[in-house]
This record gives sequence, structure tokens and C-alpha cells, in this order.
Amino acid sequence: MAAIELAKLAHRLPALLVAEVTMNAPDVGALMRVGADSVLQFRRMAVDSLAVAAEAEIPLNGALSTRFVIFRDAIGGSSTAVIVGEPDCSGPVPLRLHSACLTGDVFGSRRCDCGDQLRMSLRRLDDEGGGIILYLEQEGRGLGLANKMRAYRLQDDGLDTLDANTMLGFDDDERDYGVAVRMLQILGCTRVTLMTNNPAKLDWLTRAGIEVCGRIPLHGPVNADNRRYLTAKAMRAGHKLDNLMMEPVNSRTPAE
Repeated sequence: MAAIELAKLAHRLPALLVAEVTMNAPDVGALMRVGADSVLQFRRMAVDSLAVAAEAEIPLNGALSTRFVIFRDAIGGSSTAVIVGEPDCSGPVPLRLHSACLTGDVFGSRRCDCGDQLRMSLRRLDDEGGGIILYLEQEGRGLGLANKMRAYRLQDDGLDTLDANTMLGFDDDERDYGVAVRMLQILGCTRVTLMTNNPAKLDWLTRAGIEVCGRIPLHGPVNADNRRYLTAKAMRAGHKLDNLMMEPVNSRTPAE
């Protein structure tokens, strides 16, 4: 278990060579040795070291009063809190936990609903007068960008989004919301209304001591390129996507 975790931390999956090494081998002294306990505690240590590194006001299209707060940990990892308006942390704060998606958030990929959810949550928080988006560096449900592309290739060959992840040696969802919990604690917000279609996020926050007072669904448009992906999330991962049955499929236009 520790060896697999170390490979994930080093971004070496799906390629990994495992070999037994005896302590009297000639080159063993040149190898760096690490105990299993240290590997398994590493993520927790990184989370505990999280602190605010910088912040600035950045007006956005759809939310003019917006502040970006950048968090960094002791090993250089970073995540961002996008604070819209003036959220009241004495009551339930509208919250979106958003895992980074370069293809969807930046380039408008039709293979997922990530970019749509990000923009919908931003507009909704602005309409409600305040809230928080935690933008977490967990591309591809924690796989990283390169492995996300590999997973897409496997999906093109017929696997669904969950089986593609496991074929690469990962769990179907590698995300860890410990960083999000620590960010909320630093911001002083421990009661939230979560904007998500994923009940597992509610369970994760609740187990970590965050009081989840409600759920706000975020249903993006369904198209011919994301329907299979969304169906797998609904049928196999328990996402609440009732809109799949109600919305017609939007096919590509000639311009696309």
C-alpha cells in the first residue's frame, strides 16, 4: 500500500518497476530509504503545513467583487479560495469544491461538465451575495493531466470514466479533500451549503468535522460528447443527475 502511495505522490503511475533489494546488496547504500509510515503520513503533513501565501482582489465576468486567496503547503503544493462578495461565516456559507480541469474550465471541453459547473457556481454565488469556491489542484479526479489524457484514450476504446482510472492503476476517484477542510478552517468557515451533484463530497466534509447544512445541485448542459461520462457518474458513482433523463442531447454544430 505504501509503495503504491509513493508512486502516486511521485506521479509515476501507471509505469512502475518493483524489485526486491536485500540489505547486503552492493548498491543498497546509494538508495534512499523511506518507511511505510512516513509515506502514509506524508499527505497529512502537507495538509497541516497549509498557510495563506498571498491574496488579491480580482473582478471577474459574472462576479465583480471577488478575492483570490492562495494557499501553499511546505512542499510547494497550492490551492485557491475564490471568495465572492462578503460571505457570512457565522452561518452556512454557500460553497463549491471544484477540482481543477484545464480542458473544461479553460478550453470549454465538451467531454465533461466541469467548466459549466464552475461558471454556474460563480454566477450563483454572486446572485446570493457571497460564497466561496475552493479551486483544488486535483486534475482528472486526482490523476493529473497526463493520466487524464491516458484515461480519455481508454474511454475512446470503450471503457467508462471509472474503469479507465482503475485500468491505469488508480482508484476511480483519487481526490482528497483534506486540503479543502484545512482551507475552510483557516478561513473560519465550518458550516456550509455545498454546491454539488456528488453526495460523497457531503459525506467527506461531514466526517472531517464540517457541518453541511444543505446541497445545491449544479446541472450543466448534456451533449453527445459528455452523456456517457455523466451517465457513468450517475449510475456507478451515485451523482444526482436527474437532468440526464430530462434534457435532449445537444449534438455538435458545424462550427464545432
